[in-house]
Amino acid sequence: MQKEKIIKARQRRNWRSRRKIFGTPDRPRLVVFRSGRHIYAQVIDDLAGVTLASSSTRAKVLRDGVSYGGNKDAAKIVGAAVAKQAVDVGIKAVCFDRNGYKFHGRIKALADAAREAGLAF
Repeated sequence: MQKEKIIKARQRRNWRSRRKIFGTPDRPRLVVFRSGRHIYAQVIDDLAGVTLASSSTRAKVLRDGVSYGGNKDAAKIVGAAVAKQAVDVGIKAVCFDRNGYKFHGRIKALADAAREAGLAF
């Protein structure tokens, strides 16, 4: 029961922020999802409904370099990886969608790593 309340509260926060955030071809949306064990990031063009770049701690490329996917070190690796993929595709700027999570901890670590790797928010 308590877990359902927490999930619903995050969904409400997400819906509130998603009213304002929309990914375009010029400036797609970088959306983050975190679970207890892993963190996922995608760069999405909402007009076309296409994922342009994605990375997670479950990806085969990153799985060997990450011992545990639920910490800030793993989030930094995922942020750098998704930013590298996005820059390779030709994306320089994104809208950051924190997906209802507070901007601290793993979410902030992923965002900072993506900025350092060349993405502008």
